[in-house]
Amino acid sequence: MSQDAVNPDEFAGETPENSGGPGRPESTGADQTAPAGSPEQEAVVPVEQDPNAQLEATVAELEQAKEDLARARADLYNLNQEYGNYVRRAKSEGTAQRQLGQEEVAEALLGVLDDISAAREAGELGTGPFASIATKLEETLASRFHLERYGAEGDPFDPQLHEALMAQTNPDIEHPVIKQVLQPGYRINDRVLRATKVMVDNPE
Repeated sequence: MSQDAVNPDEFAGETPENSGGPGRPESTGADQTAPAGSPEQEAVVPVEQDPNAQLEATVAELEQAKEDLARARADLYNLNQEYGNYVRRAKSEGTAQRQLGQEEVAEALLGVLDDISAAREAGELGTGPFASIATKLEETLASRFHLERYGAEGDPFDPQLHEALMAQTNPDIEHPVIKQVLQPGYRINDRVLRATKVMVDNPE
């Protein structure tokens, strides 16, 4: 065998993985690099915040909260005022409407009351069923509607309450007085529905 011949047994234990040939070089620790995006490659550096800036931001938020609370309280107060005014107005209007309705009903019955009064004075009312109905009507109007009959002989004459249809002089008096009631007057809660029609005695 010549000296230039290669013995195959010298390469029997070598493989591509452990061979140092040019086809696959051995990797070393120095050649290994960290993958992109790993913590080793992108280290987070904390940013220090200015304490004064944090305090100013907190104070600004607090002031805004105070303003919002003040506006909410003002809105609530205005709402309560509006509701209170509405309730008072509704009560006032309801009372006025109720009183107006009572006055209209009572005024419509004044003619009936005149007939009852005339029949009673003439002795025609008696004590029968009609008398009972008449009395009940008068009592109901007086108790529930507060209807009051007013004006009597000898009362001082008041042009706000009485209507003088006739007049005569009387030397024995010092101020005008009612001489005779020609038609009774009626009022509800001091509001005149119909003035009393009278004859007046005037001083000389």
